[in-house]
Amino acid sequence: MKRRAVFLDRDGVINRAIVRGGKPYAPQWLDALEILPGVPEALQRLRSAGFLNVIVTNQPDVGSGSVPQSAVEGIHAHLRNKLPIDSVKVCYHTEMQNCLCRKPKPGMILDAARELHIDLGKSWLVGDRWRDVEAAQAAGCQALFIDYAYSERVPEKPYVAVNSLAEAAQFILRSGS
Repeated sequence: MKRRAVFLDRDGVINRAIVRGGKPYAPQWLDALEILPGVPEALQRLRSAGFLNVIVTNQPDVGSGSVPQSAVEGIHAHLRNKLPIDSVKVCYHTEMQNCLCRKPKPGMILDAARELHIDLGKSWLVGDRWRDVEAAQAAGCQALFIDYAYSERVPEKPYVAVNSLAEAAQFILRSGS
């Protein structure tokens, strides 16, 4: 039997993104990580309703050599310890490496769906960048977009705009899918 999942971008959805010049950046070290308000409760509500919580995150600072992979893995270990997270998928590549896993390509989502027996048509992705929405669309998931008005392009419809993961969880649970 296939399962339902909520795929979650990390920075800006689970934890506060560091915004410089209108662009979001990942915290580089655990001491800079701040879990956003309402995230633990939202993830627990989703899990209680039968959804898997799967982080799918681009972390190109590792690929570019500006952040050690161990720092990112430490952040993920901390998140898995503090939050009801079922899986973490990470793309460490830079955009120029043109891999299949880096969002907006759906590779991480498709890999998780195969590994965890996820029904993509009954699953959701919550993100805060156009790349997240496009990855969801390419994978066949429904997309929820937290719009922080970053200085970058906005995603193309279809997506549902929400203000937070807590609001996204309410929408998902009300939708009944």
